[in-house]
Amino acid sequence: MSVKSAKRVLEIFELLTSYPNGLTIKEISGLLSSPQSSTFNVVKTLEDNGYLTSDIGKKYTLGAKLIEIGNSAMESMDLSKIGTPHLTELGQYVQETVFMAVLSDEELFYISKIDNNRSIRTTAQPGFRKPLYCTGLGKAFLAFMPADLRDSILERTELVPITEKTLTDRRMLEAQLETFYAQGYSIDDEENEEGLYCLAAPVFGAGNKLMAAVSVAGPKERMTSRKQDIIVRLKETTKRISAGLGHNDSR
Repeated sequence: MSVKSAKRVLEIFELLTSYPNGLTIKEISGLLSSPQSSTFNVVKTLEDNGYLTSDIGKKYTLGAKLIEIGNSAMESMDLSKIGTPHLTELGQYVQETVFMAVLSDEELFYISKIDNNRSIRTTAQPGFRKPLYCTGLGKAFLAFMPADLRDSILERTELVPITEKTLTDRRMLEAQLETFYAQGYSIDDEENEEGLYCLAAPVFGAGNKLMAAVSVAGPKERMTSRKQDIIVRLKETTKRISAGLGHNDSR
């Protein structure tokens, strides 16, 4: 999609927020001073993908897909607002890099990163995506999400080796995830980046909804020498963030 088309999409969304009863393509075209033919193509593409909906009179209104996106955006804003002070405190204590990520389209999506003067170079940054099966954060999602969702995701996931230590056998991965669920945290032992060891734990919201995951990452030798201490602080942090999101912890 061109920049011009993307701008037109945004203009249509903003326009329709002021017309809850909807507008026809001709009306949209006139109000935006755009050619009717190109407006038709953009509107139909948005409708086909659930971002717009139309009634019997061919009047278009904002679609249900935008509600999902809006809810996700609100959740991310709440997570960032509630989580950042706790992530900062965790980072100051462990003196390693701290991340928080959410699940987006069956991938890991980083929303926060807390650096310190001992942070190591890593490819993970806010706004970046990574696979679930080979990251500590991703394995936290897989371990604690509903079993049917995990099965459907793994069915569609090709377990490609990222490093020599990446698990590519589904049965071994599922056994590992069971262990992670039982202990309340997950591990990435140089499976996504050589030299990087990661401990991660889930964040829940109201109704026991899996909202996010938090991780501490650093050089393997340094991380493993303080592993139990880091795990305790990590789980305390995710418990506090979860409480702030309305979760009643029972673990």
